[in-house]
Amino acid sequence: MTLVLEPVADATAALARRNPVAKLGAALIFSLPLVATLDPLTPAIALVIELAVLPFFGVRYGVLARRAWPLSLAAAGILVTMVLFAADRSGSLLFSLGPFAITTGVVLSALGLVLRVFAVALPGIIVFATTDPTDLADALVQNAKAPARFAIGALAAFRLIPLLGEEWQMLGLARRARGIDAGRNPLAKLRLFGSTAFALLVGALRRGGRLAVAMDARGFDSDTPRTYARRQVFGAADWLLLAGAALLSAGALTASVLTGLFRPIIG
Repeated sequence: MTLVLEPVADATAALARRNPVAKLGAALIFSLPLVATLDPLTPAIALVIELAVLPFFGVRYGVLARRAWPLSLAAAGILVTMVLFAADRSGSLLFSLGPFAITTGVVLSALGLVLRVFAVALPGIIVFATTDPTDLADALVQNAKAPARFAIGALAAFRLIPLLGEEWQMLGLARRARGIDAGRNPLAKLRLFGSTAFALLVGALRRGGRLAVAMDARGFDSDTPRTYARRQVFGAADWLLLAGAALLSAGALTASVLTGLFRPIIG
């Protein structure tokens, strides 16, 4: 298992060069309408917009597909759950699976949730694919005025994530060297997975404690104003990015209202 957290986009792309806080804020603003309605049209429009602007971030579609493939598992789970347990089975009957009646209402609800999963997650994937974690932490402190202890601590934890994959491999190899192997027994594999995950959790907690003590010893908890090697400038182009995200999200929501498909979550 390999976790790649470094930016994989073309750094010279127009939107990839924008301030990390601006990109993060644009992703949040663009996602707001997606959590305000249950209709499938709003996330569908959002997905079209996200895929259309992807080249401006310098991200290739193949890279996005490799990073977003776990979402397909979540989408499949949502689809199966909605088909089996959806409370709203209004609309025309399409077909039946034993005691489960598949209606147009079920299909629309499932489609809306599946599209929403992709539409909400893709902006975050794009942001982290085009942003260096250190730049993001610096921008959060300098531009968003986030507490330095929180931002730098989150950066340190973010940098340690790839070590979890390496430690998982080492735990598996160490147990195999001691003759601990589940073979083809599914129950034994499940028990082995649980014990390995627990060992990984214990190791992560111990490493986190040591890291916190080391950071405090180096003055990361001091009230003295810090200096930064990387100055993060929030300029006019960054404000335009935020404004563009707001306009596009409002346009998607307006299209849903005008077509009569708008289904607010509340009310």
